This record gives sequence, C-alpha cells and structure tokens, in this order.
Amino acid sequence: MTTPNSTDASGLHALESLKHALHERILILDGAMGSMIQRYNLSEEDFRRHPTLQDSRVLLKGNNDLLALSQPQIIEEIHRHYLEAGADIIETNTFSATAIAQQDYGLQHLAATINREAVACARRAIQAFRSSSDHRNNHRPIWVAGALGPTNRTASISPDVNNSALRNVTFDELRNSYAEQAAALVEAGVDILLVETIFDTLNAKAALYAIEELKDSLRAKGVIPPAVFVSVTITDASGRTLSGQTIAAFWASIRHAEPLAVGLNCALGAEEMRPYLAELAQLADCPIICYPNAGLPNPLAPTGYDQTPDVFAPLVKDFAKAGLVNILGGCCGTTPEHIGALWRSVQGLDPRRHPTSKTGLVVAGLEEYDLSKNASGFTLVGERTNVTGSPRFARLVREGDFE
Repeated sequence: MTTPNSTDASGLHALESLKHALHERILILDGAMGSMIQRYNLSEEDFRRHPTLQDSRVLLKGNNDLLALSQPQIIEEIHRHYLEAGADIIETNTFSATAIAQQDYGLQHLAATINREAVACARRAIQAFRSSSDHRNNHRPIWVAGALGPTNRTASISPDVNNSALRNVTFDELRNSYAEQAAALVEAGVDILLVETIFDTLNAKAALYAIEELKDSLRAKGVIPPAVFVSVTITDASGRTLSGQTIAAFWASIRHAEPLAVGLNCALGAEEMRPYLAELAQLADCPIICYPNAGLPNPLAPTGYDQTPDVFAPLVKDFAKAGLVNILGGCCGTTPEHIGALWRSVQGLDPRRHPTSKTGLVVAGLEEYDLSKNASGFTLVGERTNVTGSPRFARLVREGDFE
C-alpha cells in the first residue's frame, strides 16, 4: 500500500520519482497564493458561500484557507496557472489551516476538512492541466506539497513584553494541532509535507514531532510516508529567525528529522537572502529549497511588491548558477508570471550536489556549538541544572529521577 499519487506516469511512487528528479534537474515550486487571491477582489459573502460558514458570527474575509470550501474553483484556477507557468510542485492552500490558527475565526472544528478539500483542489487542478491540449502534460511529473504554516502563536517568545515567562501556546498544543493537519493532508493524498515560513524553531519541532509520529503510524500499516521539506525565514539583516537562531543553529536543531529538503523562504527577498542560503548550502547534507518574496511590499506596484518577473527571475537564477539550490520558487508577491520567468531562466542549469553528512555531535541554542571543534576535548554543560540554585532539581537528583 502507498499514499495516493496520480501524478507520476512512470509508475514510480511519488517519493522515489521526487528523489530521482532532485538529482536530475532544478525543480520549480509555485508562487504565492495570497497575491493571486487578492486579484479576485472577494467580498465577505464570497468567503461564506458554503453551508457550514453561513451562520458564522465572525468576519471571514481574509481567511484564505476557507476558499477551498467556499470558492474551490478559484483555488483550482490559481493552481492551474502555476502549472502552466512550469511549476513541478504546487502547494496546498493550507498555510493557516491548523486548528490553532483557525481558532481566531471560531472554525477550529473545520481544520481537517479545510485541509482535505485543499488537497482535492490541487488534485483536480492537476487533472485539468493534464487534460489540456498539450499531450506533454500527460507525462510530466507533478507533486502536491501540503503546506503547514507557523501558526499565529509562538512557543519561544512571550506575547507580553512585561512578562517574559508568559506563553500563549504549549508544545503539546502545537503538536496536536499539527498532527491533525498532517494526518488530513496525508489522508487526502499529498506527496510532500512542507513545514514552512518557520520563525520559531520550537514551533517547527512540534510540527516535525507530529509528522514523525504520523510516519511511524503509516509505516506500521505498510504505507510509504510522504517526503518532508522544511523552510525557515530570516526576519532581518542580523541573519536570525524571530526567535533568535542563526541558520547554523536552526539546521543543528532540525537535522535529526532528516528532511528530504531544507531551505529558506519569504522575508528579506532574494538579494538579502543569498548569504544565509549559501551558509545553509554548505551545512546541509540534503537538497536545498528556496522561494523568496518578490522584494518588499509596495502598494504602488502592480502586484503589491517591488520586483517584477524580469527583476525577480535573474536574482533567483543566480542561486542556481552558484550551485546553491535544488528547488526554486516564489513566496509573497510572486505570481505565475514570476514563476514562468524563473522556469525559463534556469533551464539547463544543474542542481546543487550536496555535501556528505558530517559526523560528531552538534548542538544549538541561539547559536550552533560543534563539540568536535573543542580543542580541549572537554565541554561542561549544566548551568541551567544547578543543584545549588534549584531545590526542585536537587530533590530529583537525590531521588535518582533522571527522566
């Protein structure tokens, strides 16, 4: 038994065909969903055109994930535009489709349904694309990536500047919410689970923990689990995530999950993203994915962002020419025109050949610490578990309770 996959005409399972393609060429991810949805100028009523949404007392306009229920034809049309532009991988419209994120709209009970219907939209779009007049589309591999966004809460940072210890979400709450989303996406037939736009590594670790539990459950049933991609976002010129980690520390924190691909998206735009992408490309022993914004937001620009397709594509092409990437696409502000220009620009360029895995223990807090680089051979860890400063820890040590 395998996970559903109707996209590979070669007969290979989606995971095997994806691994093969990553070694053969640079794959193209689609572009932004939100930028495209804005073009339709949808009203509050447009967002409510589904029986389960009619009686909601909360304004739903802007809850784009709901459109898989209320306006599925729009989501399918956007997917088709990206496929026609050359995308090999299309993302489901599920960036905020966790129960935690949907709680703001009082729709947490619909989280699983939204995810399943979003995958159905992507699958119907692929079917329509394959039915087009161009027979070459019948043999082109296409993969569906289930998007798991960061949620609107953070496990590492207090929402109250006056109370640094306060948290508005727990690790287990995040894990459970991600588990529900991932299970629904896999049930509906995604080929990839994409944990993306990570600004807090602890949130991402909750998602990866939930995914690993799901993968164990699938293997026990004889099911081949989907691939896992992980993409972080650098929030400013310091080169750190919102929760303070460097790129090296982030990789050290999530490498145990053995993602099929890791990379960067959103945030700074292509030019500013390059040094951090280059650093990650030196560290990661797996393929690299990168999908930057179309520059900075600009309400006067046609797409709401600074970079037009003819500006965006050469900047991102440079990543491929430098041998830094295996998968390229676009994030906020990018459109099918951006993805089409990007697809044309990278034809004939070779994908990155990743380095072999490094041995030795590497740990991380806000920064990476490689124990193999300690010349003395001795590393002391434990100031946070000080028996003098923590009566509770002292009691646990006395009782021999080390779990």
